[in-house]
Amino acid sequence: MTPEMKGFLLFSSLKMLAVFTMTMVGVALMTLMERKVAGWIQNRPGPNRVGPTGLLQPVADGIKNFIKEETTPAAANRSLYTIAPAITFIPAMMLMAVIPLAAPLPLAVDFTLPVLGRFVYTGDLPMVVADLPIGFLFILAFSSLGVYGVALAGWASNSKYSLLGGLRASAQMISYEVALGLSLVPILLLSGNVAFSEIIRNQQEGLWYIAPLFLSFFVFLISGFAETNRLPFDLPEAEAELVAGYHSEYSAMKFSLFMIAEFAHILTISAMVTTLFFGGWDIPFTSWDEQGGVAQTLATHLAFFAKTFFWIFFVMWIRWTLPRFRYDQLMSLGWKVMLPLALVYIVVIAGAIWALDVLAPTISPTARAGALFLLNLPIGWGVFFFLDRGRIVQGVGQRAVPIRAGAEG
Repeated sequence: MTPEMKGFLLFSSLKMLAVFTMTMVGVALMTLMERKVAGWIQNRPGPNRVGPTGLLQPVADGIKNFIKEETTPAAANRSLYTIAPAITFIPAMMLMAVIPLAAPLPLAVDFTLPVLGRFVYTGDLPMVVADLPIGFLFILAFSSLGVYGVALAGWASNSKYSLLGGLRASAQMISYEVALGLSLVPILLLSGNVAFSEIIRNQQEGLWYIAPLFLSFFVFLISGFAETNRLPFDLPEAEAELVAGYHSEYSAMKFSLFMIAEFAHILTISAMVTTLFFGGWDIPFTSWDEQGGVAQTLATHLAFFAKTFFWIFFVMWIRWTLPRFRYDQLMSLGWKVMLPLALVYIVVIAGAIWALDVLAPTISPTARAGALFLLNLPIGWGVFFFLDRGRIVQGVGQRAVPIRAGAEG
């Protein structure tokens, strides 16, 4: 094996270890953050007993899950019951491996280790475990595998509550997976690429895609909430009627694997929103971050972390603000609103891009994005006016309420 190949394998292994550690530690801290955000919104302190200001609460939760008794229902299908949490957990852990976390780091190293030999790496080290050319298609494919673990957990438990939760999760994920995938087609049309690194570069040359593709962002965000089973789309785990749904019969680390996968999906969705619509690691209003260097890599990683952290907070904020949908509302929103909206938007954006290519073939990326942004203004107004139907813009208190006969008495 050549020294260059050894260097590539060494740094790839280090990146894998770093991303896995960051994801696991991040998920643990997100459980604390969720409870702190809930306490802040509900005007209460949240966890504050274990460690300073409750910082060791995730450690206590982890110890509890490790030493808690593992139970298996007597009538459960033991093999599928045992493997279902792993089927949910493993794809969730793989998703962050393809998202760029910072600008490439320029390296020029040449060293020798005892027994292992000489290692050489020269060039820009991508701050991503695997810079795949298929980009977000990989995430769509692997994130959809999580539904198998959820459905198997509900069926293998041999519990009516768990089975209903698994069925709900399957229907919900299938419904919104279609809209989520279609919402990314305009990004493919505008960037001409599905690789995350190329999508970030195209946003650096023009505008962040939140401006020219706002409705894609809206559909993707709503579908992302449904994909992660978060409020207001948490029907698979509805405590009021399903006693936690598909994982009702799980305990200890098997239950913990489902929770780790859920928070990992939140992290992935937030990172994808950041990468696809907010420039990824790009620092706005400057080209300094594109010059290459250790300082640039650190600064862009902090920028990526700040953007992702905001969207994680937003997801938690929504959970403790909005009530749960009814099941018919969930299905209607997915099939009657999100899916047609995504399809129509693809046609509109494709037509607009074709018209710009014909009428202004030499237009700059920034001007093209600006023209699409102006197109999105009336479309967005029409869509949100239709979805609102006078509930927010007009206000329900301002609408005339007819008085039924006999109501005076």
